[in-house]
Amino acid sequence: MAAAIVFYVSGHGFGHASRAIEVINAVLARRPETRIGVRTSAPRWLFDLTVKGKIAFSTLECDTGVVQIDALTLDEADTIRRAAAFHSDLVTRAASETRVLRELGAGLIVGDIPPLAFAVSAAAGIPSIGLGNFTWDWIYADYPRVRLAPSLLPAIRGAYAKASMALRLPMSAGFETFSNIKDIPFVARHATRTREEVCKVLKLPADKPIVLMSFGGYGLPGVDTDVLAKFKKYTVVTVANLPVGRTRKEAPLAERKGSFISVNEEAMYDAGVRYEDLVGAAEAVVTKPGYGIISECIANDTAVLYTSRGHFPEYEVLVEDMPSYLRTAFIGQEELFAGKWETHLAKLIAQPRPKNHKKPETHGADVVAEILLKTLDKPPKKPRGRPRAKF
Repeated sequence: MAAAIVFYVSGHGFGHASRAIEVINAVLARRPETRIGVRTSAPRWLFDLTVKGKIAFSTLECDTGVVQIDALTLDEADTIRRAAAFHSDLVTRAASETRVLRELGAGLIVGDIPPLAFAVSAAAGIPSIGLGNFTWDWIYADYPRVRLAPSLLPAIRGAYAKASMALRLPMSAGFETFSNIKDIPFVARHATRTREEVCKVLKLPADKPIVLMSFGGYGLPGVDTDVLAKFKKYTVVTVANLPVGRTRKEAPLAERKGSFISVNEEAMYDAGVRYEDLVGAAEAVVTKPGYGIISECIANDTAVLYTSRGHFPEYEVLVEDMPSYLRTAFIGQEELFAGKWETHLAKLIAQPRPKNHKKPETHGADVVAEILLKTLDKPPKKPRGRPRAKF
């Protein structure tokens, strides 16, 4: 039986998971018989709805990421405290994973981008490949409280140094610890349905520009939806999970309040529309900068109205690089929550495309899939040792 590829995926937000899923789908499209294992604390429903094939999914906390109080607020002290506790026994955690890898028949480990993945690969003697646009040691190093956890950064960097290769995405930082780095194009999800199809299936009005409110699993509960419902020039759409206590058959596809429409995610996928289709149908996305949503906006030529997201170092990198790829504008949190979007949206949508704009390559999932399959096909290295004496 052919060896499996096992993905260790950070549960921080949906971006890591959606990126890994895009790569998994690209692998299965090339070689449907490939066995795939996934170890993550990201929600299983995201994989169930979007993976186009069979995988062995199991829940595991691979890292602690950044502790979010809500979509736009994080807790630096608890972030460092949890990260330090988790990584203090990384070797023990890695050793306990070797049994799982044997059961899965792992021949290659992919990490996006928890240090645990590479500690596991070293413990099991299996090659590993990192995938990402930032590293956790780079994130944590920016927090002053990291000085209270002196072993945290060395533990993370020691694990990253064990990787066979790192596949570095655009808009990146923090890969100094990896010795073998290959730059790749954006991994992004592309719409496969037209705007007209999306509007028809989801019963969205097609006579006004669609504005997608995208704030991940936390949503944006404090926003004044009564103001959004009164918009004259735009339809504001958000995607929500299935309400607790309601079955998929009971939940409506969408609930509408004036110009504000909440689409049920499970029902949307049941109807054959994926999140990236909605991004493609939108004229603009209102969001906090994160790699996943930004890459999808780039792939689908959708403008971005973004707000601040607390002390998260990736924010500065994304904000600096975004204007090179797409139309962007900033909105402060006070105006964001008050629903005072219309003036900002009008100026954003009227923006010309970036000067000397050349749409970047967004087929990174295909590039990664080819690299993973070629690596998987390589015969395992023979262990080094003293040559036997000849008689």
